[in-house]
Amino acid sequence: MKNKKRYHKKLKFTYINITMLVLFGCLLYFKGYTPYKQTGDNLFHVRVNGQEVGVIGQSERAEELLSQARRNVAMGSEELLFMEAELELTGEAALWGEADDEESVLRNMEGVLRASIQPSMHRSYTVKINENILNMGSVEEVQQLLQAAIDKYDTEGKFSVKLVYDTNREFGVLTTNVVNRESETEDTDNSYLGAGIQNFFSEISGVVETEEEKDFDDYELGTLGMDFSEKIVAVETYLPKEQLTPLEDAINLIVMEQEMPSIYEVVAGDTLTAIAIKVNLPMEQIVEMNDILEDVNTTLHIGDKLLITVPEPELSVTRVEERYYEEVYDAEIKYIENPKWYTSRVEVRQQPHAGFRKVVARVTYVNDKEVSREILKEEIAMEAVPKIVERGTQVPPTYIKPLNGGKVTSTFGNRPRPTAGASTYHQAIDWGTPTGTPIYASSGGTVSRAGWIGSYGYAIYITHPDGRETRYAHLSKILVKPGQKVKQGDKIALSGNTGVTTGPHLHFEMIINGKKVDPFKNGVPR
Repeated sequence: MKNKKRYHKKLKFTYINITMLVLFGCLLYFKGYTPYKQTGDNLFHVRVNGQEVGVIGQSERAEELLSQARRNVAMGSEELLFMEAELELTGEAALWGEADDEESVLRNMEGVLRASIQPSMHRSYTVKINENILNMGSVEEVQQLLQAAIDKYDTEGKFSVKLVYDTNREFGVLTTNVVNRESETEDTDNSYLGAGIQNFFSEISGVVETEEEKDFDDYELGTLGMDFSEKIVAVETYLPKEQLTPLEDAINLIVMEQEMPSIYEVVAGDTLTAIAIKVNLPMEQIVEMNDILEDVNTTLHIGDKLLITVPEPELSVTRVEERYYEEVYDAEIKYIENPKWYTSRVEVRQQPHAGFRKVVARVTYVNDKEVSREILKEEIAMEAVPKIVERGTQVPPTYIKPLNGGKVTSTFGNRPRPTAGASTYHQAIDWGTPTGTPIYASSGGTVSRAGWIGSYGYAIYITHPDGRETRYAHLSKILVKPGQKVKQGDKIALSGNTGVTTGPHLHFEMIINGKKVDPFKNGVPR
């Protein structure tokens, strides 16, 4: 009996074990459950942009599902969409765990992506012109913008802007060609600037060297070619609509003339008045812009560089024209250089006479400013006679103040008679200074007189290589002798109170061509 009971207990225990094993096996293979594996994580929590979208059993499926979600969201819009899609996986090694249905995970991903879509972006083209960045809404707008710059100078309507994709660039980049509308392709012989302004000039140089003599009627007159002075590129990009530049505003920006700084170099014959007329600026404005000019009467020197402003558009256009004209012309001035003369000495040896000629010329402009002119054919009806000028090449001597300190007590010109015997028209400069003040040679030269000279008292005369003479009067002591050579700044005397005078001072004169002149107006500083 005991054996029977023991048998039943053993059978019951075996039945329970078999039942548990069957149930455990069913759980392992039941749909939606992932079996426990000793190899590592087997359940993955998926987050997109920080939001949990489900649990999956294979990590590599997360990337695939996210890619599919992005495609599904993008298919519903004609615009290019920009959306955040940051994927994050957290794995765990689970004995028991339920994975979500992939369709559910995919829908959750799509919802998160739609919520992250940025404002609509438009395909646009960014054009950089000098310091200006213009964002145009289409290729057509870029073309219209650049065409407006060309049309400003293309009075014949012969040229158009062509935009070409640069095949050497990885991204969408457009470059420009300005072509003759009559040309069927950009590289035909009639398209002078099809390959750029530099190539055009190279072609012209080659043609000039090889072409045969032509009659005036053989030349192709008018505009030969046009191009932009700077290289223009348009880069394809995607931008929000509010960042696009309206076409009309962009055209106004690059076509309207603005004041641009420029440098004018003074040439022979220039005066401030002539320069003001040339650059179309008031003389006062030119003086205000340049520290080297004290006022409108400031002396100009050849080579001086003046800052000016000129009206120019933001985008410059270079064009080449072939022109026929008839003109009265002047021959170039011929100079005879004389090394024995100072540069201040100029004498005309032959007076000029204008000539008359017919001309075909190739003229290059940047905007409306002529930058070069090449005469291709010239027929002279009457030859011009050049002006011949002899000029010195030696730099003339300079003059310094003949003493240190001192107070100007009498200038050059009319004055009340200071003492009996003195002149009411003072032809010198007086500096009041204590007796014994050192007096210096204003410039190098030869002492012609030194001693007592009438009302001058003790005085010194010095002749200078440029023909001038300086005189120093009312001295207390003379330190040089007649015939002695002195250099600029040499000590020649001590000031005093000799001769006809009202007190100790230096009386200083300058004589040019036998006439006394104002030293302050002839190079001597105060």
